[in-house]
Amino acid sequence: MGYQTEFGTLLDAIAEEADAIALKFFRTGDLRVDRKGDGSPVTQADRGVEEMARAKVSASGLALDVLGEEMGGEDAKAASTSGRARLIIDPIDGTEDFWRGIPIFGTLLGIERDGEIVAGMASAPALATRWCAYRGEGAYRNGKRIHVSSATKMSESMMFTTGAGPSKDGAARARLRKLLDAARNGRSIGGFWQHMLVAEGSVEAAVDLTSKPWDLAPLGIIVEEAGGRSTNIAGVRTIYTGDFVSTNGKLHEEVLELLR
Repeated sequence: MGYQTEFGTLLDAIAEEADAIALKFFRTGDLRVDRKGDGSPVTQADRGVEEMARAKVSASGLALDVLGEEMGGEDAKAASTSGRARLIIDPIDGTEDFWRGIPIFGTLLGIERDGEIVAGMASAPALATRWCAYRGEGAYRNGKRIHVSSATKMSESMMFTTGAGPSKDGAARARLRKLLDAARNGRSIGGFWQHMLVAEGSVEAAVDLTSKPWDLAPLGIIVEEAGGRSTNIAGVRTIYTGDFVSTNGKLHEEVLELLR
């Protein structure tokens, strides 16, 4: 049984309802923004999407644990050791964008089995776009196969990175600046969308430095199945160290070197 056959129905159902919940509140006066202990925003849409997703997992009959941004779960700092597969969910990645009316937010869904992400989906309803990948089955954007770019020179490349906010120290800001200066062009945007742009072949690299596993769970498999690479700065394929770099593969080592 392929991973799409096993998990696709569940992921599609979660994404469809998540889109509807998010759009119900997007750019409306009904949205309520609270602040978590770390100061990051959370809305009733974030909570509603995760509650819905957990209910659908329970009703699916699949043997799945859940790790989510809003309601937690076990082993948030390493791959699960429970012996069961698990859904890792960010109900709304880019809540800051969401509540400000910026359309680059989305629901992120990853299925982890035996320490490996085997299925991933990112659904961005305000962009009317959904990306998905299943291990060994390719990467897709709205049902059409996608591929990374063929650029082989930094001088031909476009790089996207996380912003240089207060969570980054001077050394991190300098490394990001060094990477952007080496490219033909660059932007600081952060979040899931920049990694999807790598998978689509629109840009050559995307960099995040302070992410949680739910921010990253589906991104690497989508980039890899599109022909690219996703690792941390040390070159390890993991979503548990906070730093995450996606490239078209051809420029990966050069990008990592500039970030070290």
